[in-house]
Amino acid sequence: MQYLDIAMMSTLAIRSNKLRSALTLVGIVLGVASIIAVMTAIAAIQRTIEQEMSVLGAQTFQVQKWPAGGFASDEERRKAFRRPPLTLSDADAIREQVDNVDIVGSEIWDFGFKAEYLDEATNDNLSIVGGTPEYPQNNTHFVGIGRNISQMDVRAGRKVAVIGFAIAQKLYPFVDPVGRDIRIDGRRYEVIGVFDEKKSAFGSQYDNYILLPVSTFLNTYGLVDREGFARSANITVHAKTPEIIYDAIEETRQVLRQKRGVRYNEEDNFDFFSSESLITEFNKVTVGVKIGAFVVGIIALVVAGIGIMNIMLVSVTERTKEIGIRKSIGAKPGNILGQFLLEAVILCNIGGVIGVALGFGLGNVMVTAAISDQFESAVPLEWAVIGLVFCTAVGVGFGLLPAIKASRLHPIDALRYE
Repeated sequence: MQYLDIAMMSTLAIRSNKLRSALTLVGIVLGVASIIAVMTAIAAIQRTIEQEMSVLGAQTFQVQKWPAGGFASDEERRKAFRRPPLTLSDADAIREQVDNVDIVGSEIWDFGFKAEYLDEATNDNLSIVGGTPEYPQNNTHFVGIGRNISQMDVRAGRKVAVIGFAIAQKLYPFVDPVGRDIRIDGRRYEVIGVFDEKKSAFGSQYDNYILLPVSTFLNTYGLVDREGFARSANITVHAKTPEIIYDAIEETRQVLRQKRGVRYNEEDNFDFFSSESLITEFNKVTVGVKIGAFVVGIIALVVAGIGIMNIMLVSVTERTKEIGIRKSIGAKPGNILGQFLLEAVILCNIGGVIGVALGFGLGNVMVTAAISDQFESAVPLEWAVIGLVFCTAVGVGFGLLPAIKASRLHPIDALRYE
């Protein structure tokens, strides 16, 4: 018997029992869909987060007081609080002594401010960053209207501001904001520029902040924040080429250790992060979710496999006489085994294809509905392949026993079966 004949007979057997086949597929569909939906949701979130975490670019890293991945324990938190703050002189040391970098910027952040113009006002959730002229390039957020802050603005401590796109839309909906006044925390500044729009899937935090010259920021808000802690600068460093970024990080480390008096047997009292390190941290967080979804999906597939095995055993019993007729006219045990095994595999893969399609749709819908419509849809094809491979494995594993039982039936006994 040819393989094509076996495949056709297996397909006809499935089609002749539509209701039973459909009920058998439910478990497979749910098992595969659960895996694919979760993996699709994670892939959609991951793709968007990777894009948003890539604000520093491939050549830029940041030096900061606080660990980039957060605090793993209370001891790490206490250790980070004991670190001395990074200062503008630390940035100067990097700028002057590190050969592998060409752009070094400083930024100091504070949060919870309100901006006003005439009768219009924002909510009191704005961020203010005191920065240097290198800020737009090192953070890949450029000025679209007007100009950036300059070195002269920093040296003179001018009361000028570059505002986020959303702030401009709120306060100046019908006029050009450049050259107009803005009140921030009750203080008056001149708007010299507006950042390009930069949407975020997690809200518009990229468009809801204001850049001031770092000198103006420190003159206004001081070296100590509202909670009494010394302000620490974030230092953004741009390597000359992407290939030497790790050399630049190591060279920066040595310069800062020497300047900050860190002994050879002591660990760094500062931290580094880059877009790559942030993405790596996110991937670590999602590993547990992926494993959990995979385990749940496998359990569902195993349960569905048991159902398939029972259905196939019933099918063997119902078709005993048919098996006897085929054997009496020359069908070999291998042909019978192949047909029933192929039926199970085809049945599983039909369910797998439906489950994959359903999972892709559900995963993207879940992310869009539950979090934000700014997320890009994702189709993780590698998981589709994995899902179908497991469906095939389930079909072979749980269809083997009924197939063996069918192939071992004696033709005479099978023909006598009623």
